Amino acid sequence: MKCGRQIIGGVIVAIVVAIGVVGEAVVRADRCWAPPVSGRVVDGFRPPPCPWCAGNRGIEYATADGSAVRSAEAGVVTFSGDVAGTQYVVVELANGWLLTYGRLASRRVVAGDPVLAGTRLGSTSHEFFFGLRVRGEYRDPAPWIGRWIGRPRLVPVDGRSPRPSSTRRLTCAPSAEPSAPFVAPLGGSAGTRR
Repeated sequence: MKCGRQIIGGVIVAIVVAIGVVGEAVVRADRCWAPPVSGRVVDGFRPPPCPWCAGNRGIEYATADGSAVRSAEAGVVTFSGDVAGTQYVVVELANGWLLTYGRLASRRVVAGDPVLAGTRLGSTSHEFFFGLRVRGEYRDPAPWIGRWIGRPRLVPVDGRSPRPSSTRRLTCAPSAEPSAPFVAPLGGSAGTRR
């Protein structure tokens, strides 16, 4: 019995040491994300030089009032509420990343709700904020936001049947493709900055 406990204890120690030795882990975005809203980007990501300094911790979009806000990726809603009179929804992805959907006019989800990519989270006011946090640090979400591509087609106006459309698909910048992982430190606290 004592020998069995020593073996189990040794295995646990080996696992803890192995985790500590790794130091960094590869965190991958599951795929290319569909844009959360239809709108024009009016202000891109500008990381602040310090935690309390000015900057833009996400992407700002100009949108039509009441436009649908859709989840860019599947996850679980961790926050749905007001911050200083402004409505926000935060979705945690399977890899631990947090996506923030802000400056909403309305919300359709509550904390604890599971969402799929494309689930309607709410609607926009005239502006919309989309942010990404990885291990407590703000990151530029733009490389993971795809754009729809597909061959355009003409539709006949003389009554003939149109040719089949090509399949639309999302494409992202090469750095966001699953073959090019995003590396994030493991084991640091959420407030740790490098």
